[in-house]
Amino acid sequence: MSIKGAVKQKTHNMVHSNHMLTSITVASFLESTIVPIPLEAILVPLMQARRERLWTIALMATVGCIIGAVFGYALGFFLFDLIGEWAIQAFSSPEQFDSIRQKMQREGFWFVLTLGIVPIPFQIAMLAAGATHYSLLSFLLATLIARSIRYFGLALAVYYGGNKAEKLIRRYKTKAVIAITLIIALLWWLTTQI
Repeated sequence: MSIKGAVKQKTHNMVHSNHMLTSITVASFLESTIVPIPLEAILVPLMQARRERLWTIALMATVGCIIGAVFGYALGFFLFDLIGEWAIQAFSSPEQFDSIRQKMQREGFWFVLTLGIVPIPFQIAMLAAGATHYSLLSFLLATLIARSIRYFGLALAVYYGGNKAEKLIRRYKTKAVIAITLIIALLWWLTTQI
């Protein structure tokens, strides 16, 4: 069997595996904690191949991210003095982390919500939330909303876009992220005016 054939067979086996949903949950956990690589590269083709499990795949990706968010928050809350320096160097810079910490203290929920949607590493936001002792409930609610928008939005694109979903996502991803971020900023502004 050729290399191309072997890769195709492995991919087919993974897509139709009984452990596919567990694998998605673990991959989402890893993506939100230690592997700053967007999960979309795996999710979109998988959702296209397993349309009958489309919404379940989005749910399991969200669940994995929430578990990862709790883990990252706990690291920031309990172990920031021990691992903070390493984490900042691995995922950011001291200046960027200080800026994020200040934004976390000023904007909290809305800041987490925005960072949870955009495809940038979420690790620093989790550590900053824990390190500043930001409300765990508010942090988890913002993470749940943000990642649900992200993963169920992908599922919606695949549901309506079919096999063209990847192309549509690549084409409109930046515009969609900007639009959602502006909506969140508007909502944040409105709540501060009340």
